[in-house]
Amino acid sequence: MSEAGTPPTSESSPSQSSTSESPDTEEHSPQDQGPPPAPRLHGQPLAQSLGAWVVHTDAEGYLPLAKALRADGYNMFVGLTGVDYLNHPGRDLPAGVVAHRFEVVVELMAMATRNRLRIRCQVPGNDPHLPTLFDIWPGSEAHERETYDLFGVVFDGHPDPSRILMPEDWDGHPLRKDYASGRIPVQFKEAPGGHSN
Repeated sequence: MSEAGTPPTSESSPSQSSTSESPDTEEHSPQDQGPPPAPRLHGQPLAQSLGAWVVHTDAEGYLPLAKALRADGYNMFVGLTGVDYLNHPGRDLPAGVVAHRFEVVVELMAMATRNRLRIRCQVPGNDPHLPTLFDIWPGSEAHERETYDLFGVVFDGHPDPSRILMPEDWDGHPLRKDYASGRIPVQFKEAPGGHSN
């Protein structure tokens, strides 16, 4: 298992990014330099959240990142879900990551090293489409169907893009923050043959 603070790739991985030294040979004081560049994994921002490594991407970088992580040894698909940030547009994201309404969150594990990694992919609300991960991790099939069913994120190329929880003729996606919540009035009345004190 990787030590705390160690990025989730092996040192021998050619895809692990390293910060290049500046071609400027002048010495600068620490005050002259801005904050250190954020670490990157396969060109995508890498951060820690609650002790877990998280790599951020957008819809365009989603599939190439997933393929690269599979090649890095992340062979176990743990889970996938959606998040609707309609009411929280100003959430904390690494510099350069553009927040969108939806996020698809993927949990992975490298069985050989027991390293865990989370992908957070920004998905636009006006075009919630991502490529399926089914060809990389077949276990993603039901998770993607559920995320489509409840959030309306479409996984292009999915082998069975149908609802999994709601009836096929259901209108809308119930976990979207702007989905109208229904109410059934509850009426309380005394049960027949009730107790008298």
